[in-house]
Amino acid sequence: MDIQAVAVLFGTFVLLMVLGVPIAFSIGLAAFATFLLFMSFDQSVYIVAQQVASGLDSFTLLAIPFFILAGNIMNRGGIALRLIEFAKVLGGRLPGSLAHCNVLANMMFGSISGSAVASAAAVGGVMSPLQKKEGYDPAYSAAVNIASCPTGLLIPPSATFIVYSLITNGTSIAALFVAGYVPGILMGLCLMLVAGIIAKRRGYPIAPRPSTREVIDKTLGAVLPLGLIIIVMGGIIGGVFTATEASAVAVVYTLFLAVVWYREITWRQLPSIILESAVTTSIVLLMIGCSIAMSKAMAFADIPYAISDILLGLSDNPLVLLLIINIALLIVGTFMDMTPALLIFTPIFLPVVTDLGMDPVHFGVMMTFNLCIGICTPPVGSALFVGCSVGGVKIGDVIKPMLPFYAVLVGLLLVVTYIPQISLFLPQLLLGY
Repeated sequence: MDIQAVAVLFGTFVLLMVLGVPIAFSIGLAAFATFLLFMSFDQSVYIVAQQVASGLDSFTLLAIPFFILAGNIMNRGGIALRLIEFAKVLGGRLPGSLAHCNVLANMMFGSISGSAVASAAAVGGVMSPLQKKEGYDPAYSAAVNIASCPTGLLIPPSATFIVYSLITNGTSIAALFVAGYVPGILMGLCLMLVAGIIAKRRGYPIAPRPSTREVIDKTLGAVLPLGLIIIVMGGIIGGVFTATEASAVAVVYTLFLAVVWYREITWRQLPSIILESAVTTSIVLLMIGCSIAMSKAMAFADIPYAISDILLGLSDNPLVLLLIINIALLIVGTFMDMTPALLIFTPIFLPVVTDLGMDPVHFGVMMTFNLCIGICTPPVGSALFVGCSVGGVKIGDVIKPMLPFYAVLVGLLLVVTYIPQISLFLPQLLLGY
């Protein structure tokens, strides 16, 4: 390992981040500075540009803009409201029923939209006023929303798993999607358990029993939105279409629901939705391209293999090494968003876990679960900021109510880490993985 290259790479990256440079540019410039140690200025410019371009030259990545567009259509198309109404039917008779509705709605809407931030904004924006009206502590309500919004990053379809598949040179997207179901659902159920215990102690109300007619109407209202998951996952598992093709199907389906069936979006609104999706896509893809360049720079400096040797030299016990990796990722997640963390640290840790005999699909689920916790933590957690904003609370006020949720999430992370079958059971059963 070239110590000078390591110092330049991470020193430049940290310095630029401290100075407030956007993370994509910080990553790209850090990679460029590292290449300057090995080659001329012109060659460094050429190789960074080449890596950015070649990193984005992937059919698989086409799924990301399509899923982003589908998520934005759903945000504007009234789908969140219908899922929230259905969630009230499912969780309405539990202590602190509105908190359970919040978690369930995040699980459903997040899995359809594939965005934790969109889920926190859409679901939290509706649930926070209702919970405040019922006497819920705003900080508690915001904590429930923040902790549960990342569940959709595990429950497919998930753009995070698409990025992971790209980094790992073709880990099965179908297997990753199916592997995320059980951990994602367990995450939601464990958060509901914590929320229920707190609600019981505080005496938060239970919703009135809905009439049979209300149950039927709200269930029927959620059938078509939830049908997207069945169509997308059924098509992928059945081999009807790839994940990329499924993303295009998702756009067509959500357009039909929002424009034709529900009529919540007019044709005149579509250009603004497409433009918003294009801007979001450009940010994500620029980050991916720059991170590919940084991965190449790390390979030049032999960083992944050196870290692998260091970790394997610390202990030959897989349990200890996986604990060290989880702790490192939890720390990384506190100051780095999910996509760049995934792109930068997957090439570093994947050789280590491969040497331990860990399945790449299992590691992908573990890493995604870990980084889901990171986007809920200060100082830069995107879900934390959005959840506090829509909940009308300060970040400092929500940290204490978040502590029980952090504890159960970390505990469940360890369970997912050390019991591979939680992630691998369904891929083996449904796909013969």
